[in-house]
Amino acid sequence: MEPFYAIGIFLFVLFLLLGSGVWIGLALLGVAYVGMEMFTSRPAGDAMMTVIWRSSSSWSLTALPMFIWMGEILYRTRLSEDMFKGLAPWMGRLPGGLLHTNVAGCTIFAAVSGSSAATLTTVGKMTIPELRKRNYPERLTIGTLAGAATLGLMIPPSLTLIVYGVAINESITKLFIAGVIPGLVLATLFMCYVVTASMVSKDYNPAAEPTLPFWDKVKRSRFLVPVLLLITAVIGSMYLGVATATEAAAIGVIGSLALAAAQGALTAGNFFESLMGATRTSAMIALILAGAAFLSLSMGFTGLPRALAEWIASIELSRFELLMVLLVFYIILGCFLDGISVVVLTIAIVEPMIRQVGIDIIWFGIFIVVVVEMAQITPPIGFNLFVLQGMTGHSMGFIARAAFPMFLIMMLMVLILIAFPELATWLPNNMRQAR
Repeated sequence: MEPFYAIGIFLFVLFLLLGSGVWIGLALLGVAYVGMEMFTSRPAGDAMMTVIWRSSSSWSLTALPMFIWMGEILYRTRLSEDMFKGLAPWMGRLPGGLLHTNVAGCTIFAAVSGSSAATLTTVGKMTIPELRKRNYPERLTIGTLAGAATLGLMIPPSLTLIVYGVAINESITKLFIAGVIPGLVLATLFMCYVVTASMVSKDYNPAAEPTLPFWDKVKRSRFLVPVLLLITAVIGSMYLGVATATEAAAIGVIGSLALAAAQGALTAGNFFESLMGATRTSAMIALILAGAAFLSLSMGFTGLPRALAEWIASIELSRFELLMVLLVFYIILGCFLDGISVVVLTIAIVEPMIRQVGIDIIWFGIFIVVVVEMAQITPPIGFNLFVLQGMTGHSMGFIARAAFPMFLIMMLMVLILIAFPELATWLPNNMRQAR
């Protein structure tokens, strides 16, 4: 019973610290410190120093600040304006019209930014005014943007997948490549929703788009070429085995700096702001990872992960039943914590469970990212909802209702992943390894 007694202690201290407003990283360190003092005779300070250094000096983590910096640089360019110019001529004649630019734009920007919030802000600042001007239903505009922006967590480079890979000691490159097909499938489901909603919605009556000759559409597509080349260089270099995730991040930073310079957006001010923005975000994630590493060590001394794995084995849950339990667990946890915190807080306990029932580690990384995506649009702490509230001025209730169909689509995506696990495993199993 001692491991389960330890659960109560850990949860009490964690919620006490979080409720007092302490940063999540410091809260995790505090919980781990209490656990070390109560459940082991090893000096807590010595253990904390050793574990934090080991977790912080991981070579895999070097990709994290560079991918964040790449997104910060592109956030300060005219990328969203160029994407709309390049996409609008092709999307305007589809059922659902320019609402598809929300999904397509988020998909493209997600492939050069690992952040859901950056994807939402970059695409939203251009599409929301344009869609309002053309009388598209506000509910569909807000809902599709809220859902599609979560693709920033799945389509590489994904900050959540980097954190998951470091926490579980798995190849970041393989995790990135595993997210490509599920990300595109989810984007396709979002576009199918746009088509269906445009047909059944009573207030769908946008202004008609002018018909453009084919070659004019092709000419406007030139605005998409730079970012598509950047995406190809980053993802293609990893898939072909030319570069590791860290090396691909360096390619991405150089490419984004070149793109910003070509657009005339690479001023000294923008360069400094992007660097400081990347530093702040990286430091925040590094603190959370350090706290999680120390907490994992502390929980290991209690025998908690092993005891839970044995308990799962004793009640003989099937693979599907365990995944459904974890789905509900992560959705509830995601209502109160951000995605990266959810991953690092739970992975030490969840890893033995999934290994016990033979779940593929790479596949589970994609599963957990889809569920974390749901948390981005789930009240009361859904981060995308807060960003949209600041951008549009709508009430939280209106935005949450508009995003709810996208939440259901993500639930469908979870079932599709379970039914067809090859969606997440085929590409990593067939990629070349970087030398």
